[in-house]
Amino acid sequence: MISLIPMTVRGAEKLRKELKILKNVKRPRIITAITEAREHGDLKENAEYHSAREEQSFCEGRIKEIELKLSNSQIIDVTKISNDGRVIFGSTVSILNIKNNEKFTYQIVGDDESDFKKRLISINSPIARGLIGKKSHDVVTISTPGGDVEYKILNINYI
Repeated sequence: MISLIPMTVRGAEKLRKELKILKNVKRPRIITAITEAREHGDLKENAEYHSAREEQSFCEGRIKEIELKLSNSQIIDVTKISNDGRVIFGSTVSILNIKNNEKFTYQIVGDDESDFKKRLISINSPIARGLIGKKSHDVVTISTPGGDVEYKILNINYI
């Protein structure tokens, strides 16, 4: 049985845009490059042809991967979920590192959407797993490679 892949509305839209570019821009460009490379003669020693075929293979693989993810996605719009003040998938959480007083704000997203630099953390990350189900002002202990870290939940937004 295939399990559904949780994804935010923004994450699904990003994948749809990438899919559209791959199918409507990149794929035709690669086909043109292959056709032009074939016209240069002997395919065994034709670097342009082999490069274009390799790019085509990557592009087709990515198209299949995106289509599979979208067909198995469970798109979650956090703004339409009734919440009880707990951290859930898609929520944006502000936390305070109790030891050093550093504040962080993260949105909990699907694996494909995560980007730590943009403060988008995977639902499967240790921080997200530790925060799910907790409420504002709760203190949670997260196991990190550097040891356990205590965080206080300052704020939870559903945006």
